[in-house]
Amino acid sequence: MTIHAHLDTFHGLPVRWVGLDPATSSAAPDTVAWRVQAADYDEEEPTLQQNFEELLDRVDPTRIRAIVIGWWGPGWEGKRGDIPVGMLAGAADRLPALEAIFLGDILAEESEISWIEQDDITPLLDTYPRLRRLEVRGGTGLRLGPVTHSALEVLRFETGGLPASVVRAVGESSFPALRHLELWLGSENYSGDSRPTDWTGILDGSGLPALRHLGLQDSEIQDEVCAAVAAAPVVARLESLDLSMGVLTDTGAEALLSGQPLTHLTSLDLSHNYLSEPMAERLRAALPGVELDLSDRQRARGNDWRYVAVSE
Repeated sequence: MTIHAHLDTFHGLPVRWVGLDPATSSAAPDTVAWRVQAADYDEEEPTLQQNFEELLDRVDPTRIRAIVIGWWGPGWEGKRGDIPVGMLAGAADRLPALEAIFLGDILAEESEISWIEQDDITPLLDTYPRLRRLEVRGGTGLRLGPVTHSALEVLRFETGGLPASVVRAVGESSFPALRHLELWLGSENYSGDSRPTDWTGILDGSGLPALRHLGLQDSEIQDEVCAAVAAAPVVARLESLDLSMGVLTDTGAEALLSGQPLTHLTSLDLSHNYLSEPMAERLRAALPGVELDLSDRQRARGNDWRYVAVSE
């Protein structure tokens, strides 16, 4: 699976491109999600910083609710992800109403997801206490420290490999308002090195009292994810659970069926799986009232090779 389309909506708002979309000249600051990016690969200007300053000068920044950060330059030329993080954190006093940030609306044609150079995103949570939604694409160089944030409701990481240190930091943080948590764990070849002990803080749910949706997806060890989830205290309070996109076999499905009841869930996503048809039938029979997604069935290739949906 690759990402070939930019966001057209974010935080419930239509996305408008700064410097490219004529509609931006008449849009009220709080009615759209403002998308900022650098010039194309073969052009040096405008830079991300220049387009960002244009946005803050063109509209009343105190009314901006959502910002989408796109392409900021190739990481292999030294234009690292600390540029957008530092830029946004440095403008926090000018953006008091900011509720949502998408960091890295970058397509495969611009950069493979695991080539997107990220940085420490902790300053975004430290400097925006009213932030309700934070979504990040790309895991290379990604860092996060344990934080307490009382307003955040949605936290998503789209990666081909999510570092274990970031997973642990989420579990060590306090997010009393967080309802939706989604982690694309990815491949060890692309820094996706987390293991069951790294998921403990998330699965015990102590720092996530409001959590209703949990996604632990895209893992090479999805069977181990399922075994951990099967006994996780946080599951009892969930409304939806997403274990899709990974290398899920009958072993992981058996762990789910043998663990705590899942019949309270509204939906369970197990798409992109390596399940046998008999196991799929057992899941359907065990969860008749749950919206169960078993689509995108995969078959192991030569030498029993299995793969996650998103890696490079």
